[in-house]
This record gives sequence, structure tokens and C-alpha cells, in this order.
Amino acid sequence: MTTRPRLTPAIADVRSAVRAALPAFPELVEGPELVEGRAATPLVLVALSGGPDSLALAAATAFEAKRVGIRAGAVIVDHALQDGSADVAARAAQQAHELGLDPVLLRSVAVGTAGGPEAAAREARYAALADAATETAATTVFLGHTLDDQAESVLLGLGRGSGLGSIKGMAPKSGIYARPLLRLRRQTTLQFCIDSGLEAWTDPQNADERFTRVRVRSTVLPMLERELGPGFAEALFRTAVLAREDTEALDGFAEDQLEELAEHAEAGISLPVTALAANPPALRQRIIRMTVLAEFGVSLSRTHTLEVSKLVIDWHGQEAIDLPGIKVERQGGLLIFGSTGKA
Repeated sequence: MTTRPRLTPAIADVRSAVRAALPAFPELVEGPELVEGRAATPLVLVALSGGPDSLALAAATAFEAKRVGIRAGAVIVDHALQDGSADVAARAAQQAHELGLDPVLLRSVAVGTAGGPEAAAREARYAALADAATETAATTVFLGHTLDDQAESVLLGLGRGSGLGSIKGMAPKSGIYARPLLRLRRQTTLQFCIDSGLEAWTDPQNADERFTRVRVRSTVLPMLERELGPGFAEALFRTAVLAREDTEALDGFAEDQLEELAEHAEAGISLPVTALAANPPALRQRIIRMTVLAEFGVSLSRTHTLEVSKLVIDWHGQEAIDLPGIKVERQGGLLIFGSTGKA
């Protein structure tokens, strides 16, 4: 007979975080009835690698979902990038079954090379998670990112130096994805596994300092905590929260203005120069970027955005600007964006 683990602080913290993230479901329905073709009770999938973060998340989700009548399953993605990865994935699937998760899906993916190994693996992983959610009609996919992961993301964003967007970190909720553990330290998930008698897998790539994130995790963040004092990771987390709040507010203002200002024409889309010039730089540049992305599917770099902005605030008769996929010119009081047909 399996002995139920005692409720330690780590177990309590992880379960509490998961409980707060579970989708609201006030009217529980027993049995396999369907509502509009979907299962009567919502299904949450946990993205499970077998590491301590995702294993703690899976165990807590299995416990809490059962208490409120929500179904909980798991999806394991085998990237096939390391020897023995299939065995690791199979072990994670077995642990998911032992925790009572159902369904348990195991997906093998082919990882490309675009953007580097980390980005390519991430793209393949999220594609597999999205497919699994669609296949099972899952309402939510839980991801096991912790406060430490968020702190690392902020530091990496600071290194890129590309503004608030790069330091806002990962969203607690984005589409079908949710990160219940984002306010908890990695040590808490490790302790959860120890307290629960769960044997977590240690990914050797997490110690491979060829990866920038690993160097940030093993060297940079500990050094900053040591030199600047404990609590630095929490400070980075707060920075991400503030940056996300500011970014979302500015993006909302820019979207509202874009709806009012943009005029479609046969040649493309135009924005009034006077209205653009009246905006502070943060809003003006967002409106320019959003216009180009929405109309042409092109993401402008900051350099290109500032070049376009000069047609508004530093106008002295410049010629049209040719950018990747688009042409921008000023005609009278309008800034006109048109497609060049070339990426």
C-alpha cells in the first residue's frame, strides 16, 4: 500500500499554487456526458519532462484536480537529442500513470536547426504540446517554470538590451498555457519531490555550459545573489511583473490609437503624421511596429522603427525607405506603408 506523504511546507506551497491555477468549474458533471462535443469536465494537461519542476507540478495537479473534479493528464515530449531520451520519456510516462494522470501522451519530435538548438527544441516542444491539447480537447496546459526560470529570462533579456519586451519574462497565463509555479523557487520543487518520495530525472543539459541559460543559472545569478545580497532573484521576478504591466498598458494604448488612425488604401495602409508626432516615442514606435506587423506580417527591428519614425519627427524631404518586405514614404500629411513583395 502506498503511504500518503505528510504535508510539508514544500508540498503545501506547490499544491496551493496549482489549486489557484486550476480552471474554474462550478458545475461538476459526473460520467462521460459531453457538452457541445467536449467532455463535461475540463481537462488539464501537464507538460512533464520527469525533472523536479514538472514532476512536482504533475503530482500536485493530480492531487488537486481530483479534489475539485477536474480531469488531469500529462504529455511527455521526447526531443531525441540525447542518448537514452526514449527511456527517460518512458519513465516519465510511467510516473504520470502512477500519479493517476489520465490521459498520458508520449510524443517524439524532430528538432530542426533554425534559431539554434534551444530555440528549435522549444518550437518543436510547443508544437507537440499544442497538438496534444487539440487532440484531447484540453482547456489548459500546465508548464513547470519557476521563479528561478523567470529570473534567468530577465537577465537574458537585459543582456539583449531590447526594452521592456525582453525583460517582461514569461506570462503566468498565455492562451492555453499556464505556469502555476512561477512564484515558487526551484528549491521548493526539489524539496516537494524529496518529501513525496518522487525520483526526479536530472537533465545533463542543465549542467552543459555551452548553453547561455546554463551559464546564467550556474554562474551569473549565484554571483549576483552573493555580491548584491539574497533576494536578487525575487527582485528580478518583480521587475518582470512591472515590465509586463507597463508593456501591456502601452500596447493597449497603441492598439486603441492604431484602430482610430490607420486608413487602408489600394497601395497599402497610411497613418496621419500629425497624430503620430503628438505621441511620446514609446507609443509612436509601438504604433509603427504594430501597423507593419498587422498589415504585412513583418517584425521591425528597433533600428528600422527609428528610421521610419524620422519621417515623422525629423522630416526634411527624405526619399522612401525600403525595409524588409515593405516600403515606407511620407506623402503630405500621411505616412504610407506598402508591400514590396520581397522579404
